[in-house]
Amino acid sequence: MPFSNAIAPALPRSGPSGLTGQDLQPTGTVHWNLVTPELIEAAVRRGEGRLADLGPFVAVTTPHTGRSPNDKFVVKEPSSETDVDWGKVNQPISPEHFATLLADVKQYLNGLPELFVEDLYCGADPVHRLSVRYVLPNAWHAAFVRNMFIRPEQTELPGFAPNFTVYHAPEFQADPARHGTRTGTFIVLNLAARTIVIGGTRYAGELKKAMFTVMNYLLPKAGVLSMHCSANIGSAGDTALFFGLSGTGKTTLSADPERELIGDDEHGWSADGTFNFEGGCYAKVINLSAEGEPDIYQTTQMFGTILENVVLEPNRRKVEFENQSITENTRASYPLHYIRNHVPSGRGGHPKNVIFLTADAFGVLPPIARLTREQAMYYFLSGYTAKVAGTERGVTEPQATFSACFGAVFLVWHPTKYAEMLGTLLDDHKAVVWLVNTGWSGGPYGVGKRMKLSYTRHMVHAALSGHLHELPTNEDPIFGLHVPTDIHGIPNTLLTPRKTWDDPKAYDAQAKKLAEMFRKNFEKFGNVDAAIAAAGPKG
Repeated sequence: MPFSNAIAPALPRSGPSGLTGQDLQPTGTVHWNLVTPELIEAAVRRGEGRLADLGPFVAVTTPHTGRSPNDKFVVKEPSSETDVDWGKVNQPISPEHFATLLADVKQYLNGLPELFVEDLYCGADPVHRLSVRYVLPNAWHAAFVRNMFIRPEQTELPGFAPNFTVYHAPEFQADPARHGTRTGTFIVLNLAARTIVIGGTRYAGELKKAMFTVMNYLLPKAGVLSMHCSANIGSAGDTALFFGLSGTGKTTLSADPERELIGDDEHGWSADGTFNFEGGCYAKVINLSAEGEPDIYQTTQMFGTILENVVLEPNRRKVEFENQSITENTRASYPLHYIRNHVPSGRGGHPKNVIFLTADAFGVLPPIARLTREQAMYYFLSGYTAKVAGTERGVTEPQATFSACFGAVFLVWHPTKYAEMLGTLLDDHKAVVWLVNTGWSGGPYGVGKRMKLSYTRHMVHAALSGHLHELPTNEDPIFGLHVPTDIHGIPNTLLTPRKTWDDPKAYDAQAKKLAEMFRKNFEKFGNVDAAIAAAGPKG
């Protein structure tokens, strides 16, 4: 019998009004809500990238291989003007400039031969989710947002009513004099018009982080804490949150074979519990290995995964994960269900444990410590990690990075609003907060060694299981942190960072240096509760 590819009649994929609600009259073909195989076929047909061994799609986004925070703007308009924490993160742009930019982008999109439209949800909790329409000129970007957000059922598409629209024009360059931007690149949010315009950059991360910024504005207005964190849940139904900046292990530690993944990056905490904003993950893959991170590695061998800025071995098209010749910020975008032990609903209960991750390249913070309520507020507002200064010979001095609430570049309100909400939730639900150092021990970067992932996993498991809750602790004399004196399976010397250094006096000097950096950074928060301000380093 001959092969037949006959399929059932297709359901409608768009509503009756088309793009009239977006004030678009495209002259080319509009592809509505294509599914992943169709989008990948279109991306290959259009020459937008290549297929790698085993099927993932590879795109290169140069010259932009990361976010452009200095090119992000918020329209300064009456309904949100008094809410926004204006400054370097939330740069104002006038309604007039925005209107001109939006009109020019619409004209540009109208003239393209093809457009791709994806209707998606942001937020796994139906009470707090947004219905978002993405209008994009590239199939691979459409596949990216389809991976990253929550996909409606086919039966929902004919009646889909977006309450936010994202216009994407990666090849369109703004004119700063005409549009009020800094450069040709722009990420502009109009909270009143519920509109985002992104252009001048192919980097796909802008498409998801712009919506995260929107959620960071809208959810607190509804009494829901928006959080830059990953989340998972144990067999006993215990939810855990993992806060941390890039490179601290947020994605790695939450993708735990012994626990179910709720999400790896962005969540809300409401009166009903926690919920993921997304329907996918966006993991860094530099130096990724099957041995170190098997679940994430497996996703990079699957059709439908989008790989950004990785290098392929020319003959077999296998990914060279160690190759950072394009960028160190290589990424994989994949739907959440590619992780075997995921939570299909994207929702969990109130967290029993909250973990703050820091990669301390100064090598002075303990590998794990239990925080008091005031310390939790202090370290949440501080949002500390450290990055290495570079790889040049002789350059070993770390660089402290403080990002309020572990996501300052995505906040809209003043950071203290998010901290106050977190404090209330911790009190209401009796969650325990831990500070975990995934960085260096035995010395700073260039002298000490990176904390073993196996040790960190073991300590995190001990914390989440409750084994550490009643253990005796020592108080760190400089940072005031409460560090367990003994954890089965962990060398005791590792728990006291000073003992891991060959020169204890060098440790003291380095620890006091970092303590002073904390104090200086915290001054910017002004009139914070005295008990919280006093919960920082003592040395």
